Amino acid sequence: MSSAVSTTGPDATEQAGAALAARLKPGDVVLVSGELGAGKTTFVRGALRALGISGPVTSPTFVVGHAYEGASGPVNHLDLYRLAGMGDEDPGLLEPFFAPGAIVFVEWPEHGPGAWPPERVVHRVHLAHAGGDERSIEVG
Repeated sequence: MSSAVSTTGPDATEQAGAALAARLKPGDVVLVSGELGAGKTTFVRGALRALGISGPVTSPTFVVGHAYEGASGPVNHLDLYRLAGMGDEDPGLLEPFFAPGAIVFVEWPEHGPGAWPPERVVHRVHLAHAGGDERSIEVG
């Protein structure tokens, strides 16, 4: 099932993430793509808040991933932007983030194809600039 929504600012983008989170279950993987500044981390922040994460939620660009304990178990947030061009980096580097019961959000999935168990991908989200603070969000 595919859907599209337009948001008018960061709060609405977080609300869209929260709406998606309400449909997730342990073990689900969500791939989140879009150009720089499109709102990927803002969307994920809304999802993580809905899953019970109350502390700071920031982009894990420089550390690749953040692990959290949500209301129903582990929730992980990866940003693969810096993996581009790493060539033969060990794909097992990311395995701990994909523990069987973890809900995982992967930003920039195109930079690390095959880094996640494909059978666990339940949604592919694409965010795009739509002028000013507006964003177009497609969920597939």
